[in-house]
Amino acid sequence: MLAKRKNGGQAPAVCERGRAMSNRLFQGIIHQMRDTIDRTIGVVDEASVIIACSDLGRIGEANEEVTTEALTSSDVFQTADSTFKSFGSRPHPEYAVFVDGVDPEARKYVKLLAVSLNSIKQYYDEKYDRGNFIKNVILDNILPGDIYLKSHELHFDSDVSRVCMLIKITDKNDVSAYEVLQNLFPDKNKDFIININETDIALVKEIKPNIDSHDIDKLAGSIVDTLSSEFYTHCMVGIGTVVDSIKDLARSFKEAQVALEVGKVFDTETTIVSYNNLGIARLIYQLPTTLCDMFLKEVFKRGSIDSLDHETLFTIQRFFENNLNVSETSRKLFVHRNTLVYRLEKIKKITGLDLREFEDAIVFKVALMVKKYLSNNPVKF
Repeated sequence: MLAKRKNGGQAPAVCERGRAMSNRLFQGIIHQMRDTIDRTIGVVDEASVIIACSDLGRIGEANEEVTTEALTSSDVFQTADSTFKSFGSRPHPEYAVFVDGVDPEARKYVKLLAVSLNSIKQYYDEKYDRGNFIKNVILDNILPGDIYLKSHELHFDSDVSRVCMLIKITDKNDVSAYEVLQNLFPDKNKDFIININETDIALVKEIKPNIDSHDIDKLAGSIVDTLSSEFYTHCMVGIGTVVDSIKDLARSFKEAQVALEVGKVFDTETTIVSYNNLGIARLIYQLPTTLCDMFLKEVFKRGSIDSLDHETLFTIQRFFENNLNVSETSRKLFVHRNTLVYRLEKIKKITGLDLREFEDAIVFKVALMVKKYLSNNPVKF
């Protein structure tokens, strides 16, 4: 049964991005093909509403015989008097082309039309879709000189503050993290959710100028908490620096990648890593492994750091956490002060470094980080 849709053929739950332009695109193609195919042909959207048709009077009609299950299928399906074939570039097809008739000729026509319209839709998305444009920008797939030209063509505000976050899914289930994030950030004009690969999703977020970095960390925290508590999906979030120009988004994205890599090496317990807070870890991460190996051999001339047992290393960690305070560290470790002093003397005897001396403590702290870095990136000769 066909019925006019009161809101002018606009489906209530369809993606707004490029919808009107897509409809005009489809109508133009259908109009050109109407003389070639001597039947009524057209396109319905995911709400079963006709958005393009060789019979202009049918545009805006809703076909109640076309179910959601049929539209999301990749197979040809038929109603009482028409043949349909879905197409589209999203995870589920968002359109279907139809041809009047249920005979073999109708099936042949509808398959040809689906291939043609899908190819045209993909080309249109690549040329005019803002999300695809942003993806090309952050992945450095567009020439710097073309960025402003393309942003002007898409009416894209290129000089606002934005930040790139990289969400890495570490423990996934059947829930689509991509769709969850799209629902968390529904404003498609300001925020962009981009699939990078099976585990990585980028968020390009427009923010207010001079926003506090803690607010960005809280936003990242809400992403981690939502995915974990509501959808049982665990992730890490790397945060790049805030940039004020679209041409710098690629840098912010690379910083988010580095933040995740450095966090994975030096702070395995954290789920949110900001590039601005990497400190000396970022410097170590950028050093050649051969140089790091030379540094360790130079620092530990007397004895290798590998000769320190687990208990000693744990003591060192707590000593650093308590700002080299012997009394406070002994209290936190539930040991006598003299016991801690004995352990520190033992470390000095093995390594030649007195951790109670500030300079030696700095060298030892850096050496521990370098050792951890080399454990994840062995020296290559």
